[in-house]
Amino acid sequence: MQSNIYKIITASGTGTGFLLRDQKVIVTNYHVVQGCKDVALEAHNKHRYLAKVIFVNPETDLALLKTTMPMNDGVKITLNPALDINTTEKVYIHGFPFGLPYTVTEGIVSSAKQMMGQRYYLQTDAAVNPGNSGGPMLNSRGELMGITTSKFMDADNVGFGIPYTDLLDEMRGLKISEATYHVKCNSCKTLIKEASEFCVNCGNAVDKSVFENFELSYFATFVEDALKELKMNPILARAGRDFWEFHQGSALVRIFVFKNDYLIATSPLNKLPQQNLEPLFKLLLTRPVAPYSLGISDNHIYISYRVHLSDIFSNQADKIKKNITQLALKADHLDNFFMDKFGCEMAAEAKEV
Repeated sequence: MQSNIYKIITASGTGTGFLLRDQKVIVTNYHVVQGCKDVALEAHNKHRYLAKVIFVNPETDLALLKTTMPMNDGVKITLNPALDINTTEKVYIHGFPFGLPYTVTEGIVSSAKQMMGQRYYLQTDAAVNPGNSGGPMLNSRGELMGITTSKFMDADNVGFGIPYTDLLDEMRGLKISEATYHVKCNSCKTLIKEASEFCVNCGNAVDKSVFENFELSYFATFVEDALKELKMNPILARAGRDFWEFHQGSALVRIFVFKNDYLIATSPLNKLPQQNLEPLFKLLLTRPVAPYSLGISDNHIYISYRVHLSDIFSNQADKIKKNITQLALKADHLDNFFMDKFGCEMAAEAKEV
């Protein structure tokens, strides 16, 4: 089941999505991808893939994505039109709460048709947290019961999902042949491709902001220009607002703002060995990788780079971009060096290459 479920990563944060293999689409919440037409999918093996948002309906909080990633055979999530959901039935919440690795929580259906506002929701006592949004609520047979959407912030054991029947309604008769962004008019069901304040078919009012892309900050544009020098698509490196996390070879690299003052680029390289420490410490203290720093935290070796944010507006800007790019390449070299030279085990965050 895990191979069907993905962390969805945007410039605003993370959520969850899942593959309906028969329909060849990724399903998630609209609010997970809001402001984005291109997002990153991260699989359980840490591989990332690009996906295009092809359909959104803000009213139902549903979105569909297309991707060119390979679709594995095996166990799949099924959409059963005849599924009957009963109160107290077991339900399993799959997703990435708080951006953590893949997690499953178990509960029961507290209410199969809980009315909130003008819509019905599936209510559960299973743990639902930020990051679970857009993930599947499944029964023990792998059938979709709902799409996780929210919880009451001040209440425990009260989570909600969009009933699977709402997804069936959205997909019934849906034919999208191109990977283009479409917004559904809830009045006449027309799919709108061009930004407009009114439906081109029936004239119903449309929120034009639904067509808008999230605007990157100057700082984000600066960092992503540096990442392009690594021949990567920066969308695949995003991990939230003004935060990036990606693997360069085997090394995990993180870039972020610290206390609104400093730009930090860092990578956990290796665990400290249990012996042969003296020559390793001597090497670390010689600062052999300037302008970067080597340090130790929690028995791990790190390489880091820090500049004041004001410096990116100075005549040093191009040099800083180059230093960001080079840190990623240096990290990928050093984790192998410390393993071969000193017997240091790779960091837990490392990726097999």
